[in-house]
Amino acid sequence: MNRTRRLRKTEGIRRLVRENQLSVNDFIYPLFIEEGTGIETEIPSMPGINRYSLDTISKELDEVVALKIPAVLLFGIPSKKDDEGTETWNDNGIMQQAIRFIKKNYPNLYVITDVCFCEYTSHGHCGVIHDNDVENDVTLVNLAKQTVSHAKAGADMVAPSGMMDGAIAMMRESLDNTGFANLPIMGYSVKYASGFYGPFREAVDSVPSFGDRRTYQMDPSNRDEGLREATFDDEEGADILMVKPALSYLDIIRDLKNNFDRPIACYNVSGE
Repeated sequence: MNRTRRLRKTEGIRRLVRENQLSVNDFIYPLFIEEGTGIETEIPSMPGINRYSLDTISKELDEVVALKIPAVLLFGIPSKKDDEGTETWNDNGIMQQAIRFIKKNYPNLYVITDVCFCEYTSHGHCGVIHDNDVENDVTLVNLAKQTVSHAKAGADMVAPSGMMDGAIAMMRESLDNTGFANLPIMGYSVKYASGFYGPFREAVDSVPSFGDRRTYQMDPSNRDEGLREATFDDEEGADILMVKPALSYLDIIRDLKNNFDRPIACYNVSGE
């Protein structure tokens, strides 16, 4: 008889042979940082989650540190928007200020930055618009500027969420050529178009003014395409591969784990 229960007899042995463990060390905490002063505004669709300005965010950061959460993911909300999202590479923009503030006052926090345009464009899409669609290659040029600006401000990792073709390659080349060869990239490798993003879009004022994001975010019905997207990110130099949303796509997470040797991030999104 195979007595597999031997290894379940006590809590001690169960801990010793446990294959998968989730702890606070695995968490990344998102922060919404708005340009201005005196801001601590609750997001209606996410009760208990606030947008902060730099002069009010210390309370939240103190709690993150007290809970021993090792990393934060920053989303900036600017006071100025335009067609191209030029504030994203403003070296004194809200994201750049936030990076410097956190690295100065909370040096042990690992700072990851969202590298995208939807919060910064007047139309709410993730890049430069041409003929009512995002112009991929023009957007990549701006993406490189944004990436390097975040790196210069002191970001520990950059994470492009826009699902532009060739984004990882462009970012890696830009970082390598400006002295940031050791700065890692977390790719939003398999990011599906999803209604679960609704509360987030309210949080950062990024609801598209026309159309939707299905020409660049993935079709929820496609599994094989996810492997192709992850393969491209892997080949282009992503250090971490991500699946987003997480709970709805556990099979895709397993696919990536089975096929790649890189760390896999799972983004549990606002609507989940």
